[in-house]
Amino acid sequence: MESVPVRCPVCCRDHAYVAPAYPCPCGAPTAPPLLDDAPPIRVTRRTWDEDWVTVRCASCEREDQWPQPELCCPCGTLLRIPVRPVGEPEPPPGPVAPAHIPLPRTAAHPRPSFRPRTIRTGHDAVSAAALYLTWLGYREVARPPIRHAAGIDLRATGLVAQVDASTRPVPLRAVECLWLNALGASAAGVFFALAGYEADARARADGVGLPLFVMDLTGAPQPVNSPADELVSTGA
Repeated sequence: MESVPVRCPVCCRDHAYVAPAYPCPCGAPTAPPLLDDAPPIRVTRRTWDEDWVTVRCASCEREDQWPQPELCCPCGTLLRIPVRPVGEPEPPPGPVAPAHIPLPRTAAHPRPSFRPRTIRTGHDAVSAAALYLTWLGYREVARPPIRHAAGIDLRATGLVAQVDASTRPVPLRAVECLWLNALGASAAGVFFALAGYEADARARADGVGLPLFVMDLTGAPQPVNSPADELVSTGA
């Protein structure tokens, strides 16, 4: 798979981004071809129409709609990565480099690769987060029979989690509410969002040790702060 350099226009941090690959109906792994000479687009408001791109499978030539590649910078800025339009020639693939370097994994047994679930609705976002928490090692991950007034979408043994599938970055108040609910339940808290987090929300989460993840439409959560890095590294 190809990687492209991405510079955040807000904090000027450099990243090496690799497009996520997922299976075509023919079975071949397929990833959107990225443009390495086009700047990323800052996402301040999501629209479903802009979140899908046409991709041609290199194996069977099938064209289909796939989630638009995105990257959440550690500064909290959500970036849309430009994709080469179908029909334009692709350059030879370059070296692969990770978009995010996690802490060394210290879990006793390595986990298998996470298999994401494509997100098309808010319900899908919660389901994808539940799959990810189960993959991290949490037991009995389930939705509460009645959604908590403060927005708790998932519970597990020793865990409460919130999933924000809206088109705006998560505000400070939402992060504080989840943290307080986790304290009240004597549990860990984890936040998932599609549109990233406001700067003060990120700062508060860092200060209280609340893991933050951002999800793109492939359903693959990515850690965006140190507590989330540690959670991915060690597991539940």
